[in-house]
Amino acid sequence: MNIKPLGDRVVLKQIEAEEKTKSGIILTTTAKEKPSIFEVLVVGDGVQNDGTEVKMILKVGDKVITNKYSGMTAKIDDEEYVIVRQSEVLAIVEE
Repeated sequence: MNIKPLGDRVVLKQIEAEEKTKSGIILTTTAKEKPSIFEVLVVGDGVQNDGTEVKMILKVGDKVITNKYSGMTAKIDDEEYVIVRQSEVLAIVEE
């Protein structure tokens, strides 16, 4: 993959859904809910087209939460990626 996001955009990859519930029930593929937790793969430089600069607080490897329908989905080399503006990220997941 060679994607370079522009401005304040970041490239995300969805983290796979758990195959088991906390109580130990194994979920089928159709029963898994698509999680809204993503891993940050690439971060833009933060410079907008009009020259204004946005401080990029996200970094590669961060786990983040976005809205279910945020951003744009792109399929490259049979992998699905989501490209969003940093402002569309709702939270960083700290472990």
